[in-house]
Amino acid sequence: MSTTGTTTEELAGLSATTLLRFATAGSVDDGKSTLVGRLLHDSKSVLTDQLEAVASASRSRGAAEPDLALLTDGLRAEREQGITIDVAYRYFATPRRRFILADTPGHVQYTRNMVTGASTADLAVVLVDARNGVIEQTRRHAAVAALLRVPHVVLAVNKMDLVDYKESVFAKIAEEFTAYAVGLGVPEITAIPISALAGDNVVEPSANMDWYGGPTVLEHLETVPVSHDLTGCHARLPVQYVIRPQTAEHPDYRGYAGQIAAGTFRVGESVTVLPSGRTSKVAGIDLLGTSVDVAWTPQSVTLLLADDIDVSRGDLIVPSHDAPATSQDVEATVCHVADTPLAVGQRVLLKHTTRTVKAIVKEIPSRLTLDDLSQHPEPGQLVANDIGRVKIRTAEPLALDNYADSRRTGSFLLIDPADGTTLAAGMAGEAFATAETPAAVVDEDGWDF
Repeated sequence: MSTTGTTTEELAGLSATTLLRFATAGSVDDGKSTLVGRLLHDSKSVLTDQLEAVASASRSRGAAEPDLALLTDGLRAEREQGITIDVAYRYFATPRRRFILADTPGHVQYTRNMVTGASTADLAVVLVDARNGVIEQTRRHAAVAALLRVPHVVLAVNKMDLVDYKESVFAKIAEEFTAYAVGLGVPEITAIPISALAGDNVVEPSANMDWYGGPTVLEHLETVPVSHDLTGCHARLPVQYVIRPQTAEHPDYRGYAGQIAAGTFRVGESVTVLPSGRTSKVAGIDLLGTSVDVAWTPQSVTLLLADDIDVSRGDLIVPSHDAPATSQDVEATVCHVADTPLAVGQRVLLKHTTRTVKAIVKEIPSRLTLDDLSQHPEPGQLVANDIGRVKIRTAEPLALDNYADSRRTGSFLLIDPADGTTLAAGMAGEAFATAETPAAVVDEDGWDF
């Protein structure tokens, strides 16, 4: 069967597209789900049967036109209340780029859901109702994006049709939000005036706002520079599995398999295994059954070392000249995601990459109030959706990078050792304020490290 030139070009274009992970956030009724629905609908990323289902559901609710918000609000409770409760992930593509979208809830009590959705995002779209302007929840979402080191933030000033598409309204909101976000350290902010309901500046340029000369939402999503090239970062390979076939064909083969979290590894390079600190050289790299001289993130590889040293799951292989410090004292910012509180003195498990160790919460120095970024000192515990600073003592040394340097190797989870419930998501290193050096504390509960 022959392939036409057009098909070949299309295939080449699709193979060359990059991936953008982005999250949407905003207050209740700001129109997040409508924006996402409009984005999917106008970019022709919705199947006919999905549109028919939405049209039918909209008619049953007495709506004359299809409610595009129903494309993302899939839970019955969401549809009944007209709100977003859980994080809804959507996958779509244009000829220029592939997308993974996380539509996150707007309620204050679902802050943890936004943290989940934005934790891997390259870009966050923060919606604001043009009639209400920047409110507390808007500042909260900007603060979460800054905490999670999301590199790009889009301010989508929605419902411009309800303020007569006035440039002055948009300009005032954009100025206020940009000043706040820049103060948080957000590196790039792009403000776009839109009407998700009418489709203005979502996919197609608006004829009602000729004073705006910037990109539409989709155009910005397609063209924003997103670098997935982590080859220049600190090289890190968390060991997932030790391969030791012990067969007649491979009697002495010992390989250390895992996905490269960041950076590049080369044959002949001196490496250190953490936390033991033992050193060796990369004798070989196996990639998909083939020997290669170099491998980089995010490839899954098997490293062979020149020396027969003790390496097991949970160890971290790093270049000897760029090895992070190991410590049993961890100071970090955490978002508490469990319904049960996290308290001082609590025993937990800390999962970092492929390594899980016992730990104790030694101190909770402060709880962050996202509305105004004030610190509530010594709260004693964190409850669901709280974000605060913690000091943790681990049973074994860990090699954590600062989250600001590496979102992959600077993050961790706190887990309930009794039932495996995830308690909190942590980001090692500084947040907004300068943290104090952890003080040595003697544990009195039996877990003495």
